[in-house]
This record gives sequence, C-alpha cells and structure tokens, in this order.
Amino acid sequence: MNFKEILAAQKNKTCIMSVEKITDSQYGNIRIVEGNKAHYDDMLNTLHHPFVPDSPYEEYFPKDKNFEDFCFRSAFLGQPLHTYVPLPRMGLWLNMFLLPLESDNEKIGYCMYSYDVTVAADSEQQASLSADTSSAVIQTCIKLRGSGTIESKFNEVVGDIRNICNSDHCCILLTDAAERKCSSFAEAIKPGSDRLPVNYFINDDFYKVTETWLETIGDSTCVIIKDKQDMDWLKGVNPSWHRSLTDAGVENVVLFPLNYNGETLGYIWALNYDAENTVKIKETLELTTFFIASEISNYKLVQKLEKISSMDILTGVMNRNTMNNDVDAIASGNGDVSYSYAVVFADVNWLKRINDEKGHDAGDELLKNATNLLRATFPNCNIYRAGGDEFMILTSGMSEAEVEEKTNALIERSQTADDVSLSIGMHMVNPGDDIRMAMRLADEKMYKNKNDYYIKNPDKKYR
Repeated sequence: MNFKEILAAQKNKTCIMSVEKITDSQYGNIRIVEGNKAHYDDMLNTLHHPFVPDSPYEEYFPKDKNFEDFCFRSAFLGQPLHTYVPLPRMGLWLNMFLLPLESDNEKIGYCMYSYDVTVAADSEQQASLSADTSSAVIQTCIKLRGSGTIESKFNEVVGDIRNICNSDHCCILLTDAAERKCSSFAEAIKPGSDRLPVNYFINDDFYKVTETWLETIGDSTCVIIKDKQDMDWLKGVNPSWHRSLTDAGVENVVLFPLNYNGETLGYIWALNYDAENTVKIKETLELTTFFIASEISNYKLVQKLEKISSMDILTGVMNRNTMNNDVDAIASGNGDVSYSYAVVFADVNWLKRINDEKGHDAGDELLKNATNLLRATFPNCNIYRAGGDEFMILTSGMSEAEVEEKTNALIERSQTADDVSLSIGMHMVNPGDDIRMAMRLADEKMYKNKNDYYIKNPDKKYR
C-alpha cells in the first residue's frame, strides 16, 4: 500500500498507524508507519528531533490505553472514530480522527490518524456528538437543574449513567485532599446485584488507593479497563488498585475524574459495564462529567457560603444568627434536640482588659483558647458565640449530673488558669420547659459566677 500517496492529500497533521493483532480482542505493538509533511514538521517542532517512520507510537505521542483502543477499533473493527478531549498535564485540547484502511495482512491492521492540538477548547467541537450521546447529555443537564434535593437529582443521574453503561454499579465519589478523606455522593446499584454500597469499603486504605488514580489516568481523560488484557496492564501500573478491584469481584471498570477549574473534586465510575459499548460510554461520560463537576462545584460553594453565614469566623463555632434560629426552632417544637438537655452560658473573663493592654490580636487568641476549652469539655454539643465574649452551649441528651460535672470542671480550671478564664452558668431543660426562660436563668447564674470570680480576684477586674 502506498502510504505516502494517501498522506499527500492530507493538509492536517496526519499519519498512518499500524496495529499488531494478537487475538480478536487483544493487540500488540502500535507503530507510526508514515506521516505527511505537517506531521513531520510537528514532530520536529515539538520534540526537536526528526520523525523516524515505523517507530513505536509512544516515542512521539503520550502512551494512552484509550488511544490504543481507538487505534485497534479503527484498524481491525473498521470503525471511523472521532473524539475531542483535553490533555490535562499539557493544558491542551486534542481533536482527533481515525479512519480504517485496508490491509493485506490479517495480523497487521492500519488506520489513518489525523489530529490537531490547541490551547483553548473549541465549543463547537465539544458539541459535535452523536444524537444518542447529545440526548443523554441534555437529559443529564435538565435533571441536574431540576427540582428536588441535590441528593435525589444526582442519584437519578447516576442511575441513568448506570443504565447507559449497563453496569453493576455506578458511583460519584468525592475526595478531600486536605482532610485525606473520600465520601460517596451518589450511587446506583443494578437491581438483583449482590454488590455492596461503596461506603462499605471506604476507610484509610481506600483513600490511599484513590490517591493513585490521577497517576494512572496520566495524560488521558479517564481509565477504561474493559477486559483481562487491560486488567493485566493495570496490575503492572497500579497493583494496589488492581488488587482492590479483583477482591471486590470487578471484571472491568471505567473511571473519570471530576475536574473543575483546575481542581479534582472526585471521580465517577462504572463497574462491570458493557464493554461492547465502550466508545459510546466514553463519549457520553467525557462531556457529562464536565456538567456533573460544574454542578458539584456549585453545590460545594453553596455549602461553603452557608457554613460561613452560620459560623463565627474567628472561633469556628456557630454564630448568634444560627443560635437564634435554633432556639426559635426548639421553642416551636421543631428543633433537633433530645431531652433532657442543658443551656450553658460561658463568659470569657478579662477580655476587655487584654484587648486594651495587649491589643486585639491577644484578645482574639484568648477567645480561641476559650473555644478550644469549650469544645474539649463539651464534644458533640452545639456551641455558639452569642456575643463578643459570651458563648452558649446546648447539651442534647446529657444528664444533669454529667452537665454539672463538666461545668464544675470549667469553673475549677478558670480559678487557676493563666491562658483562659470562664464564668459559667447552667440550667437544665426538661420536657415542657421554655428554652428562653432556661437561657435567662443560665445567664443570671453566669453573671453571679462572674461576680464571685472578681470578688475573689479583684486584681483581675478591669478598671
């Protein structure tokens, strides 16, 4: 076959790929047989050495299992293929076309590979999808923007993706590199499947496995493991992930990172999917994941804003606005609190004196020390900064004896501590009691304790 003649008519960067066939589903070496002038020039400009015909493709292009699969499909299955994907590590976008070519050797297949690389994404190319894929992506966008809770919307979308993949299990897993944690955000399990929810597997070791995924993805957009040959490849490059998959009875997997604004928010995967439909699955998820990641980013931003609006920025406990809302809810019978519970007020002694004599930075440290002490004494309780130097604590489901023990410990510590001193007032709330009355009584007890403290320590009182 005269490859130079075929390539001479191509203006874009184009080359001929050869694929060695081992079995009907397995391939061996993939080589770049020949290229046109634009390809030769591109190799010289980007790699700074001339292109040598019939070289292994990985000497000139990033090694990529998905690219290899496309070459095999085009060369031996006769599939004309097109994809438009990012190259994350290079910050580039790749627009590629593969067309099958005839071969007179049943063990060697050929396809023509035409490609273009750009810095910025082309929205028209991103939208150039098949009708089925476009419909699936549009449906995803509509559902993500529809009514209902964020959990119900994402569970429905993940269920749709599981159906498209015809997989046993589909999941969106969020990762937090700062906290070194991961969590299941949405998942769908095939009816009748004995597969367990992902939370069953999440632990420290599982998170360590997730840390290896980006390296395995490399310069590609995803990892697609479709058969035993691919699983053997995974065993060589990522043995810990391979072991976790095989232990869980996974035969194949497609995994996409959820990237948005340069941050990896998590991953979406499908386990034991229909490998015959790999191309459509890849095409669908490559664009769907963009919208999923965008929506998750918005959701996390709203969560962050809600947290900021309900939190005291300096101390990290809940603010007065949240306290008032919670008290209103409890008073109306809608609050999340278990009887018996206590209202505890804590006032930071000599804050004004510290602010005036040592500055507000020292005063801020005093408030933080007080917060740490309250958290350590009342773990798993709602703590609010009610005012400048005043905190309120709700001790849900705690006996009076337990609360008294903790408040007495705080009072005792305040009498001897140099770093922080608190005046404490506590009142128990039983069924039928008015929380606002309990707050008033606890506040009165706190000020009595504060007065007693300054009587015993007149030198501490601010003048």
